[in-house]
Amino acid sequence: MSEIESALAETFSLTQGGPFYRLQLRLGHAHEERARVLHRALLAIVIAWLPLLVLSIIQGSAYGKQLQIPFLHDFAVNVRFLVALPILILAESKIDSHWRLLVLHFLKSGLVKEPELPSFEAAIQRVTRLRDSLLPEAIIAAVAYSSFLVGSHTELLMGNASNWHTLGLSSSQGLSPAGWWFNIVSTPLFRFLGLRWIWRMVLWALFLWRVSRINLRLVATHTDLAAGLGFLSAGQKRFGAIVFAGGAVVAGQVGNAIAYEGATLAGMKFVLVGYGVVAILLLVAPLLVTTPTLVKTKAQALLSYGALVTSHNQSFAAKWVDGHAPNGDEILGNPDPSSLIDLGSSFQVVRQMKPVPINKSTLITLAAAAALPMVPLVVLVTPADQLLRAVLKMLV
Repeated sequence: MSEIESALAETFSLTQGGPFYRLQLRLGHAHEERARVLHRALLAIVIAWLPLLVLSIIQGSAYGKQLQIPFLHDFAVNVRFLVALPILILAESKIDSHWRLLVLHFLKSGLVKEPELPSFEAAIQRVTRLRDSLLPEAIIAAVAYSSFLVGSHTELLMGNASNWHTLGLSSSQGLSPAGWWFNIVSTPLFRFLGLRWIWRMVLWALFLWRVSRINLRLVATHTDLAAGLGFLSAGQKRFGAIVFAGGAVVAGQVGNAIAYEGATLAGMKFVLVGYGVVAILLLVAPLLVTTPTLVKTKAQALLSYGALVTSHNQSFAAKWVDGHAPNGDEILGNPDPSSLIDLGSSFQVVRQMKPVPINKSTLITLAAAAALPMVPLVVLVTPADQLLRAVLKMLV
């Protein structure tokens, strides 16, 4: 079988497009070389975090005991802009290149037949046009600035604790210069990058939905238990970095609540667990668009293979059980029992087909990525003797 080629598939990208990307391109920051990606991540830190530090130092709220939450002691803001923000940028090239490999695999694996190539390329073109459209990113930018525009300044959820975000020692006073920068620049930038990842996930889901509607060469007996679409699960695994970034933000917020607001780890466990569940569900959701196709493929295969198994088993029984085997034929060494077992195994594979092309390895990876940022939090707030006893209990 000759491999189908497509220039559109070779250049597929969900990150290299859109107004913000074109702006970066003009400024010389949009190239995917490792050095340029690192430069973009550092630039984001310089824009979002460094001014907060400088302004906090100038106003005397970066450190010291005059405030309950000085800037350098604020877990939430420092984790958000020193850890999560650069991850959102650094993950772009890795995830995008893997998306391209998945798109190419539709062709290399023979899932897309030659007559369906125009429909496949039309799906790529549709997603590309949406990626480059001005309206989606304009909406994302508007949402990113929404809390500031409507006058909400509760992004860090600091309660009544005196902090660097406000003037003086009272949290009820107006915003400090650092607080204004946080609301006007830092937070909208972080939100914009986070919401843009959600938009890219929507684009990926749209692409998969359109591709699943063309006449793919799906094989119900494929050992990935997804008729040949199991490779899509690996694409979601790459989002572990984004899940980790979100988990870091949640862990920072919970750390603030425990350190400065009297919350307990036990009281916040539902927040931590809830984030992991929601993150996994959001990343599995794009693959749900293939479910109708997989369900239909399984139903048809159960009927087809069921009829084939019935016919084969009836012939086997007539020959070897009912005594209609030709004279001289011996069942020992005959290929008939082997074919009976092979066909039965194929039917069992069809019966075990999953409605969603996701595997346990991907779910474990995403769950680990969500839980990993919580580990330092657990270690910091758990007394050493309790932590030691818990570790020894697991080992013994």
